[in-house]
Amino acid sequence: MRYGNTFWKNGTERVPIIDKAVLIVKADGHGSRQMCRVNKFGFPRTTAKSTEKKVKGFQTGDIVKAVVTSGKKVGTYTGRVAVRKSGSFNIKTVDKTVQGISWKYCRLLHASDGYSYNTTC
Repeated sequence: MRYGNTFWKNGTERVPIIDKAVLIVKADGHGSRQMCRVNKFGFPRTTAKSTEKKVKGFQTGDIVKAVVTSGKKVGTYTGRVAVRKSGSFNIKTVDKTVQGISWKYCRLLHASDGYSYNTTC
């Protein structure tokens, strides 16, 4: 083992410094069985959800890359997508959430598998 730049001296104990990226995996599941929202008495207060899980070939939780070439939100965004039936999606990147990106600009990188992935560094 190397004790140069990769370890700190903490009293008499040596503590390792991790200089590599670590993959963090969290189980999110594939959705909810709840069919509609209810009020405090348990009666339905909204209409039933749609039975279709995919919109224009995308599903909430997919990792996408969107290259927006025109409009107010020009740029490249990579992150987790939240779909709407209208085809206008939200993309949650590392530092912000971009709303109202059309499905036409999106390209699927990783299909939703019930887990969320993150890295350190």
